[in-house]
Amino acid sequence: MERMAESIMNVATTLPEGVPLAAKGLLHLGSRAAVDQTLSRLAARGELIRAGRGIYMRPVQTRFGPRSPSAEQAIEALAVQRGETIVPSGAAAANALGLTTQVPVKSVYLTSGRSRVLNLGRQAVELRHAPRWQLALGNKTSGQAVRALAWLGPDEAPKALQILRSKLTEAAKTELVSAAPQFPTWLARLIGKMVHG
Repeated sequence: MERMAESIMNVATTLPEGVPLAAKGLLHLGSRAAVDQTLSRLAARGELIRAGRGIYMRPVQTRFGPRSPSAEQAIEALAVQRGETIVPSGAAAANALGLTTQVPVKSVYLTSGRSRVLNLGRQAVELRHAPRWQLALGNKTSGQAVRALAWLGPDEAPKALQILRSKLTEAAKTELVSAAPQFPTWLARLIGKMVHG
């Protein structure tokens, strides 16, 4: 079992910060049960962080001691590894675009995958399954605008249009118009008004 633990840690040390280790990616080292058991033991010893079901990460060593990987890097790596679209929530997008001064207390991301919570040390990152239209434009500014408007809702979104009209480039406005058919009616109407006056 120690030989497998050593092999897993050798693989872990080759990965950049925040890149998760998945049991399925380590099956060349042994059976699924043996890999799962070894990962659990490494997490119990503090050599790995168990971020969620089947997701482990190596703590980052700093001069002040070990710390959890950054949420952004972990989410980005998880999205690539699992083939999911994962983007910041509407509240975070609204804050980033200057549509609200509220700063989200919890780290929430929207995902095309299942809803779940990742535990990165003391920080819990919530992944919420979202409808495809909220993920359509990804991490582009136009995608942030869609999620922010959806978060604000049909009553508050019209006020935000004045701010967005000046912040979005023509390319972003074009992306919004081309994606509008998949949005709810109220949002498609607002985008049409913003772009076409």
